[in-house]
Amino acid sequence: MPKESSATLQPALSANARTVLEKRYLKRDASGKPLETPADMLRRVADTIAEPDRIFDKKADIKKLSDRFYEMMTNFDFMPNSPTLMNAGRELGQLSACFVLPVGDSIEEIFDAVKFTAMIHKSGGGTGFSFSRLRPANDLVLTTTGISSGPISFMRVFDTATETIKQGGTRRGANMGILRVDHPDVMNFIMCKADQKQFNNFNISVGLTEKFMQAVERDEEYDLYNPRDKKKCGTLNARKVYQRIVTQAWENGEPGIIFLDRLNRDNPTPHVGEIESTNPCGEQPLLPYESCNLGSINLGRFIKDGAIDWARLKEVIHSAVHFLDNVIEANKYPLQQIHDMTHANRKIGLGVMGWADLLILLGIPYNSGEAVKLATKLMQFINEEGHTASRELGQQRGAFPNFKGSIFDKKGALPQRNATVTTIAPTGTISIIAGASSGVEPLFAVCFQRRQMDIIMYETNPLFEKIAKERGFWSEELLRAISENHGSVQGIDEIPADVQRAFITAHDISPEDHIQMQAAFQHHTDNAVSKTVNFPNTATVEEVEQVYMLAYKTGCKGVTIYRDGSRDEQVLSTAQKEEKVAIGAVPVEDEKHAIKRERPKALKGWTYQMQTGCGPLYITVNEDKNGLFELFTTMGKAGGCAASQSEAIGRMVSLAWRSGVQARQVIKQLLGISCHCPTGFGDNRILSCADAVAKAIQAHMLANGYDLNAETATQERGACPECGGAVEHEGGCMVCHCCGYSECA
Repeated sequence: MPKESSATLQPALSANARTVLEKRYLKRDASGKPLETPADMLRRVADTIAEPDRIFDKKADIKKLSDRFYEMMTNFDFMPNSPTLMNAGRELGQLSACFVLPVGDSIEEIFDAVKFTAMIHKSGGGTGFSFSRLRPANDLVLTTTGISSGPISFMRVFDTATETIKQGGTRRGANMGILRVDHPDVMNFIMCKADQKQFNNFNISVGLTEKFMQAVERDEEYDLYNPRDKKKCGTLNARKVYQRIVTQAWENGEPGIIFLDRLNRDNPTPHVGEIESTNPCGEQPLLPYESCNLGSINLGRFIKDGAIDWARLKEVIHSAVHFLDNVIEANKYPLQQIHDMTHANRKIGLGVMGWADLLILLGIPYNSGEAVKLATKLMQFINEEGHTASRELGQQRGAFPNFKGSIFDKKGALPQRNATVTTIAPTGTISIIAGASSGVEPLFAVCFQRRQMDIIMYETNPLFEKIAKERGFWSEELLRAISENHGSVQGIDEIPADVQRAFITAHDISPEDHIQMQAAFQHHTDNAVSKTVNFPNTATVEEVEQVYMLAYKTGCKGVTIYRDGSRDEQVLSTAQKEEKVAIGAVPVEDEKHAIKRERPKALKGWTYQMQTGCGPLYITVNEDKNGLFELFTTMGKAGGCAASQSEAIGRMVSLAWRSGVQARQVIKQLLGISCHCPTGFGDNRILSCADAVAKAIQAHMLANGYDLNAETATQERGACPECGGAVEHEGGCMVCHCCGYSECA
């Protein structure tokens, strides 16, 4: 059969992939109607990224190169990061996902960084910061003879700016905040996200040093330094600080940890500067004002006759490096400083997705020694071939400008085009588009529930569906059994043993196995590896501590853990057996229908008077035997826009509660909405009628013994706030593999 030409080649997209593309990637008109097809988008990207070859070769065959790039993306062999897909060939033209900005120790420098952050987030990028240069809280400010408010107070400014900017963007703004462990405010930083209403636009990590980790092992004191004058200003017990980090991570997954000395050990341009921070998911260490464009090879596409097709993989690696180097030229940078630093170092980050798919196709269990050995071999091949491709480009186009004095120069290496070549990023939405498993993560679940209105549907891994149908054990009852087994196929009698061994999910794997896999990929990755280490809800603080220490000892550059059920935002998305239904949740009757909470003839309720700028608003909260059931509003002034909108809010809140949405999610959506006529002061300030409803619900819950921070008894994994699909924790972010929502992008 003849090979299809690139002119007629069309991407074979799943329904979820089409949804993601239409919602987030394709050009649209003012009404939201797509102006291009997925194939048009990929051709737009291919043409734009091929064009820079003219800079280096006036006779370059741009059409041939564009066809190669188009074929590579359309076949899902390789996909660039989301900003490249969204913006290449469009007016915005910002193609990078990762940025790091410096935060200096002055008001001018801090608010310059806030302004630059807003510009980057507006363009679709994420930002990382180190706040370690800021003097600690209550330190002397010489220019005013006052005292400093400290790094955490200034983090709030960045968080607020991000919250504002993200409302109008194609991608949500996201931040990484890092503080060195030897900063005097480190204990407050560790605890800054204990209240999960704070810093929701930040991932946070503590920057650990080798000296600190040695002090932990010896249970010794270590020194703190004031960044204002670099002088010692106190000591802390290293083991106590370490245990506080671990305990807080056990509580809600944050902070993560970054091993700063390891990042700088592999810093290719130490003569240019010190690495202080990473991008929001932690896999891309960058110097101040650097950016990096990422892309991932889909490993599941490289199996031929039951083995890895190394020759074709090599071809795609070389083409992908060429593609990513061209992105640097095609990119429109949000700041001149970023343009200059990015061109000086030319960092790219070639990574992988579909690792779990590849193992399944080879019949290798994810949590096996064979898988770890293959990960090491495979990533070594990708890294070495990637650097070979970069050297070839260096000979054709010249080395990156900061090559002289770099680690390559000192080793006497041939000119290299890119200061770094490989990065393992979470692949979130691009893995949905490619129909691949995410990054180097195991499968999230073989099958999980997705509720739309009162209908329950099942999302099933396509490889499992194919194998189950071919081997004759596929059935609707099987899907329900897997979903009730937390998405795992382990221990289900109808599923053959070899299939059970191959289809391993994140919670079938011990935390130690997660770390061993991360370390295997890290050994041959220039930058870092983004991976989540999953723990069951029953995991102890001591188990988390052991994994953090294992990450340190196995050579990882950082670690992010997630203990199931440790964040407020989660609600039910996989079915569980023999667990009570949370207050306000809808119990499942069968796999297709949910039992609706019918209204009894009589309900008990409480009415709260809230003073708004439109007059007094009376809010009635009614409960049934399961808890919060409905909400009514009555405006002091009958009729009018305010009264009608308040009534609409009440109806929607009632529908939400009767459909299983938890009260704190309603509060989160309404609290803080402001109108033209706020009223009151301090704790009594009401910003709008919607804000009044949220505060009345909050007051009711507090007065009636509800735990605002309690977890849903039924949750195991999260539900997407946009589509209700299951969310997966990867690289410190929640990602929905149904619609592409990501809390970090």
